Amino acid sequence: MVGPSGKVYAVDINPVAIEMVQSLASIRQLKNVETILTDYNTGLFEDSVDVVCFYDTLHTLKEPQLVMEELHRILKPDGILSFRDSYMKEDEIIEGVTRKRLFKLKKKGKRTYSFKKDER
Repeated sequence: MVGPSGKVYAVDINPVAIEMVQSLASIRQLKNVETILTDYNTGLFEDSVDVVCFYDTLHTLKEPQLVMEELHRILKPDGILSFRDSYMKEDEIIEGVTRKRLFKLKKKGKRTYSFKKDER
């Protein structure tokens, strides 16, 4: 999806998940996939990511606000946070993502929500 010049960052706190992504990327000979093992500090440059896909994760986080702040930091000003959490209700999702005014709801789909970065 990102093309030959794009980059995919797979971020997870679970080493097994990181190993699975590395293995799949190797099997499929994907050279533009980089894994990052972390709880929230990605080490990526500020305003460097076009799209974040954040799926079925928010409900499990001990400190969700730290993760949301990091996503806000790394997203480009016109970047999109694509969000889904099957374990949360719509009002919980919108509150969880827009809390602290880091993001604004852009569009609601059937299963996903698109948020844009709020420049505060």
